[in-house]
Amino acid sequence: MDKPDLLMTGPMMAMIQEQLAQRFTVHKLWEAEDRDGFIDAVAPKITAVASGSHVICGPALMSRLPNAKIISSFGVGYDHIDAAWAGQNGIVVTNTPDVLNEEVADTALGLLLCTVREFPQTDRYLRAGKWLEKPYPLSGTLRDRKVGILGLGRIGKAIAKRLEAFGVPVVYHGRSEQTDVAYRYYPTLVGMARDVNVLLIVAPGGASTHHIVNREVLEALGPDGILINVGRGSVVDEKALVEALETKTIRSAGLDVFEDEPRVPAELIAMDHVVLFPHVGSASVHTRNAMAQLVIDNLITFADGKGPLTPVVETPWPPRS
Repeated sequence: MDKPDLLMTGPMMAMIQEQLAQRFTVHKLWEAEDRDGFIDAVAPKITAVASGSHVICGPALMSRLPNAKIISSFGVGYDHIDAAWAGQNGIVVTNTPDVLNEEVADTALGLLLCTVREFPQTDRYLRAGKWLEKPYPLSGTLRDRKVGILGLGRIGKAIAKRLEAFGVPVVYHGRSEQTDVAYRYYPTLVGMARDVNVLLIVAPGGASTHHIVNREVLEALGPDGILINVGRGSVVDEKALVEALETKTIRSAGLDVFEDEPRVPAELIAMDHVVLFPHVGSASVHTRNAMAQLVIDNLITFADGKGPLTPVVETPWPPRS
C-alpha cells in the first residue's frame, strides 16, 4: 500500500520527522533549491502538511495544493496559517493546545518574578563582584500588585490560578466576558490597564490583536506599570513600548516574544531594567515532546479516517454543513 504524501514546510523535531516518515512519503520543502519548482512537482500528490511558523501557509501556498486536506501545525498559535481560508476550501487545521498550558504558565510567573524582583539583575550584580562593595538595592514586590490578563484562555486561566496561590488579585480583558470565572471582566483594554499595575499578555497573534497594546494602553498602565508578554510579539506595538520604557511612561517589561523573532530591538537589549527571554515559554524537553506527538497524532488519526484530534475553531470537525 502506497504511503500518502506529506509536505513538511521546514525543519521539525527529529521525532516528528522519524514517525511521519513511517506513515507518509515526506517531501521536505526547505531542502529544495528551487522551492517553486519543487512545489509544482509534488503538489498534486500532497494530501497533508506538517508545519511550524517557518513558512506562511496562506492562500498563495494552499491554493497550489489541490488535494491537501489537513495542515498540522506545531504550536498553540497558528497565525502563520490562514485558517479561515483553509476552512472555506476544505482543509482542516490543527494546533497543539493544552499540552503546553502549564509550561507557559510557569514561564509567565517566572518572567513576572524576574521582572518585579529583578532577579537577573541581582545575579549579574553578584557575578560582577558588586556585593563585596554593598548590598543590592531593595526591589519591588508582588504584594502590592494587581495583574490584568489580556487573553483569559487555557493558558491565561493556568496563570491566574498560580497568581491566586501567590495572593495576587487578577482581572481580565478579552473579546467577551466569561461567566464561569470569578475574576472581574473589563470591556476595554485601556480601562483595565488604568486599574492594574501589571498587564500580562497571553493573547494570540493575528489581525484582530495586532498592536492592540499601543501607546494609549501603555500610558494608561502608567509609571508603576509592568508589561509581561508570553503571547505573541505582534500584540504589542514594539516601537511604542521602547518609547514608553525610555521615557519611563511604564516602569519595566518582561518579554518572551517579539515582533520580528529572533531579532530583538537593540534598544530593548541595552536596557538593564527589562527582562528578555528568547521565546522559551514552552521550551522544555517534556512539553516540546508532547507538542510534537500531538502534531504526529493529528496527521495519523486523520489519515486513518478518524478525524483530527485538535482542529482549530475556524476548521471544526466534522465540518459544518
